[in-house]
Amino acid sequence: MKKRKIRYICFFMALLYSIMMIVTPIFAQNNENVTDLGLQSKSAVLMEPETGTVLYEKNSHEKLPPASVTKVMTLLLIYEAQANGKFSWEDMVTVSEHAASMGGSQVFLEPQEQQTARDMTKCIAIASANDAAVSMAEFVAGSEEAFVEKMNAKAKELGMNDTTFVNACGLDADGHVTSAYDIALMSRELITKYPEVFEFTKTWQDSITHKTRKGESEFGLTNTNKLLKWYPEYATGLKTGSTGKALYCLSGTAEKDGLQLIGVVMAAPDFKIRFQEVIKLFEYGFSQYEMKKGFPKGEIVGNVAVYKGAEDTVEAVVKEEISMLGKKGTETEIETKTELLPSIKAPFKADTKVGELIYLIDDVEVGRCDLVTAKAMEKTTVKQMLHRLFQKWCL
Repeated sequence: MKKRKIRYICFFMALLYSIMMIVTPIFAQNNENVTDLGLQSKSAVLMEPETGTVLYEKNSHEKLPPASVTKVMTLLLIYEAQANGKFSWEDMVTVSEHAASMGGSQVFLEPQEQQTARDMTKCIAIASANDAAVSMAEFVAGSEEAFVEKMNAKAKELGMNDTTFVNACGLDADGHVTSAYDIALMSRELITKYPEVFEFTKTWQDSITHKTRKGESEFGLTNTNKLLKWYPEYATGLKTGSTGKALYCLSGTAEKDGLQLIGVVMAAPDFKIRFQEVIKLFEYGFSQYEMKKGFPKGEIVGNVAVYKGAEDTVEAVVKEEISMLGKKGTETEIETKTELLPSIKAPFKADTKVGELIYLIDDVEVGRCDLVTAKAMEKTTVKQMLHRLFQKWCL
């Protein structure tokens, strides 16, 4: 009986040891390179915008009120409409009763006052003006409600699955929520598609001139984003937000040594911590990662046979230099794989796509770019064909 009990105990211990040997490496592997930055904010994300890679996250998909960080989407739609020719920056925007009635952060626009679209946008980006945001929403879409529909449509297009917008400025409202990850997505879209927004988001102070029936008066604008003062060498933007429900939020952007970063925190417990923690995100990102450059534009990587062309082959060249995100301190080399068409039929223009160049690290794709023809080529003539045949047969 004792021997059987000892046998059972030995079997149980061996089984437990085997389970631990299996589970421990898995646990270690899953937690490898996981960094706890000790953030007090309820949620956070650090993203590299060129590749969209998330470098750090904490509760990144939790749905929370974003306050005035909402205006990242407002600015995105404004810049998109202007780029599509819907209006000019010098067009005059008339303030409605509804827009003038906005509380919170504002530049105290009066009903029927007019400002240029550029100055309205400046007020949004620098001073986080709710009245200017709603004025531009009405100007772009006809009404704030119609603009909010565009905001939600754009959010869906960008894959912002945690987001529902209710207004254009970010004042607390039931159901007006997003997540740190979604804020990073819309921030990425704004700064990569419309980097001219940095003209305003990097400005510490500016002004507008109120022109009303009372006369003209200058109104000073001071940027709500203290990163410009606390992280002056690298900060480039982007948008603050705070309300009673949202607490303190920030989508910050910075660039160092060719590496851009987006740092987002939501529901920080106080005014200063949101800036301190976004700086902490930036410092982590800049210390751990770097951008690696691909082949330069125009680099020759091969030749493609030409069918019925004035020449037998055409050079395939890199269309655009791309950047790839890599860990600092690693000696891993970037390998390349070229995929080219077997041939191309003449005639064709310069920059006609003939393949792709794929960049790999440890057999994992980290980037790709198009390969295009280095020059245009006309179809061969009868004279050229006869000359080639003569050279082939007689020489």
